[in-house]
Amino acid sequence: MRAACGQFSRPAHETWQHGGVTAATHSSSFPGGPASADSADAVLLGLDPEQREVATTLRGPVCVLAGAGTGKTRAITHRIAYGVRSGQLMPASVLAVTFTNRAAGEMRGRLRALGAGGVQARTFHSAALRQLQYFWPKAVGGEVPRLLERKIQFVAEAGARCRIRLDRNELRDVTGEIEWAKVTQTVPADYPVAALKSGREAPRDLAEIAQIYGTYEQLKRDRGMIDFEDVLLLTVGILQDRHDIAEQIRTQYQHFVVDEYQDVSPLQQRLLDLWLGERDSLCVVGDASQTIYSFTGATPDHLLNFRTRYPQATVVKLVRDYRSTPQVVHLANGLLNQAKGRAAEHRLELVSQRETGPDPAYAEYADEPAEAEGVARRIRDLIAAGVPAGEIAVLYRINAQSEVYEQALADAGVPYQLRGAERFFERQEVQKAILALRGAARSGGNDPLLDDVVELGSQVRAVLSSTGWSTEPPAGSGAVRDQWESLAALVRLAEDFARTRPGATLADLTIELEERKAAQHAPTVQGVTLASLHAAKGLEWDAVFLVGLTDGMMPITYAKTDEQVEEERRLLYVGVTRARIHLSLSWAVSRAPGGRASRRPSRFLNGLRPGSAAPGAAAGSTAGRGARGRVRRGPVLCRVCGKTLTEAGELKLMRCEDCPSDMDEGLYERLRDWRAAQSKEQGLPAYCVFTDKTLMAIAEAAPSEEGELSMISGVGGRKLDRYGADVLAICAGQEVAAGHPDDA
Repeated sequence: MRAACGQFSRPAHETWQHGGVTAATHSSSFPGGPASADSADAVLLGLDPEQREVATTLRGPVCVLAGAGTGKTRAITHRIAYGVRSGQLMPASVLAVTFTNRAAGEMRGRLRALGAGGVQARTFHSAALRQLQYFWPKAVGGEVPRLLERKIQFVAEAGARCRIRLDRNELRDVTGEIEWAKVTQTVPADYPVAALKSGREAPRDLAEIAQIYGTYEQLKRDRGMIDFEDVLLLTVGILQDRHDIAEQIRTQYQHFVVDEYQDVSPLQQRLLDLWLGERDSLCVVGDASQTIYSFTGATPDHLLNFRTRYPQATVVKLVRDYRSTPQVVHLANGLLNQAKGRAAEHRLELVSQRETGPDPAYAEYADEPAEAEGVARRIRDLIAAGVPAGEIAVLYRINAQSEVYEQALADAGVPYQLRGAERFFERQEVQKAILALRGAARSGGNDPLLDDVVELGSQVRAVLSSTGWSTEPPAGSGAVRDQWESLAALVRLAEDFARTRPGATLADLTIELEERKAAQHAPTVQGVTLASLHAAKGLEWDAVFLVGLTDGMMPITYAKTDEQVEEERRLLYVGVTRARIHLSLSWAVSRAPGGRASRRPSRFLNGLRPGSAAPGAAAGSTAGRGARGRVRRGPVLCRVCGKTLTEAGELKLMRCEDCPSDMDEGLYERLRDWRAAQSKEQGLPAYCVFTDKTLMAIAEAAPSEEGELSMISGVGGRKLDRYGADVLAICAGQEVAAGHPDDA
């Protein structure tokens, strides 16, 4: 799900729509510019023709189809600012909605710099929460239920009450299923049918999940708590039942702007409809080719159907890409040219506005550790060439892939940060630093630390030095380095703040920090970013490394349907379009050193990477050969039922997991005993000799000669040379002497 909004207390003196929180600006800059000019037309300076059309079309429904890097946030913030500065929009009558606190904070910062600081820019959740807190006493009575910020503990308790044991991964996935059910407005009793109809890949039996879901809801009711989805559901309920409250909100908010409209869920769309009423003063912005959250209930249908719902709508396409070089844009367009489905029919052909840059680099590695080491070396070279570490990212499909890159970067002496880790302002060292800065600000000229220190950045460095921070980073990586990077980020934030607010004091800075804390709007840590492709949405870097691009990971192995595979393609498209200049795509043909080179590069790169054939090309042609000259195989069929195999484990067995096995159980046990002896003798994990699946495949095939053994997945050339004689002897019913195979 999206990053959850924090819980805001009910405002005491302000009106419900404003609260008491001032927006934070973006961490890397505090934009100035047109806000100081007198005329509204000054806001339009620097906009391209399409952006200008967005900015000046202030009435009626407007749909902005904005490709990656085309300046959509610039267009819509200048649209709001132009309306305010020209007197056509009252600041308090506009509500701009987006999906993350970071995006909302950036939007508020830009609007404030453009002279439209009174406009509300919030996430769906935070806007609904303020309304709920204000109107609850009038609509329901009593105190608003407490907000449950981490539902996973309640889900675990619900599972226990149902006598259903969930491991850590199942717990996370069941929680995701409950969230999906709620944003699609599915009650527990209807969940099994709805999940089947939507093709959900449920982690447990659907009836069990429905039971846990129902118990979870009961637990919340018993303890007087609500979760983030309830915030939307309850607000929708109040607005549907209380027309007087709905009219009060509609009187206040008369103009709506919705960013990332392709990610709207049915529940969010219902809330937006209730905010609008019968009006059509709505501007939506989105890109169907960046729909990557359908598993959470997001759907591009509302964006794609906008013209049908509003036939009179103004539609503007933004295709001028200011972010990426022509080489990166060419690859991005190539990915979408192969796409299928309804979203693909509405794809935007981007046109780069930047100077030419290096071609995307493609690299194949023998195994995953070699890939990570190779990426770390290239990153070190980029940093040596002048690319800041904070402008480099390594993006992968799932978070479990991060560990090998963390290790490789640490070994290479390259600082890094994990996106999605502990929130910046919740870190102990950051809280301690802000407390020290607040104390120094109160002391003013009486603090000896600040004697003869005038410049704001120097004052911050002096205060932080008293907490043990030094201007030079500690050697190595780990917790100590992470803490240093956190405080260094505070120093850089202070320096940015001083540049854009000449004369700002330490007290001004502490206010800014408190505002950022309230919005969870953290500054950037100067290290290479490690992040999943989903977490990278909305971000950009000078250099991006897309790693682990093999079939089975991209697209992920559980993407079965055409729609799921196409969403995986869009996810890769999002990854590609995060890069401004340098783009590297890599994969490993084996998971571990010494493993069989059985993996293939992602099918999405067919026809795009050098030496690969376009989809549908003849398998035997020269163009159909991979980067290493290997002829690609066709689909692998189950030897029992004939079904096409896609799972790695099934490919090893050459049959579906559910198909009957003809394995010799006695042979399998003898192979396991032999493997255990080899593992102990060599000091290796057992799977480094052969995996369980490979042993099962051997026991099923019972090979009698080397050629038959070599055809089994997981038995590469090295393992054939090392273990082949032993395995064939065991299959023949012979005894094998203990000892290292190379000792013979």
